[in-house]
Amino acid sequence: MPEFILMTRLSAEALRSGRNAEAHEERALERIASACPGIEWKHSYAMLGQYDFLDIFSAPDMETAMRVSALMRTLGRSHSEVWPAIPRKEFRAIIESIA
Repeated sequence: MPEFILMTRLSAEALRSGRNAEAHEERALERIASACPGIEWKHSYAMLGQYDFLDIFSAPDMETAMRVSALMRTLGRSHSEVWPAIPRKEFRAIIESIA
């Protein structure tokens, strides 16, 4: 299954308390689980820098990953981006096939 990176930055309002941030995360994961069948959450990390969280998930197809992206935007209180990703080994094989 294709893998995707979800980068999320919470608004100042969402970060006012740990309880707010946790509630936002729970709501997001519940909505994604119900609206995006086939999603497999692999890793979740809190980060320093311009994004607060990095999540890695698998989706059956690009359309489902786009649905995750759209859902995150409808929840408000955050900015998110979803990026497709492949293992480095597979990328090297692509480069070798065109070189």
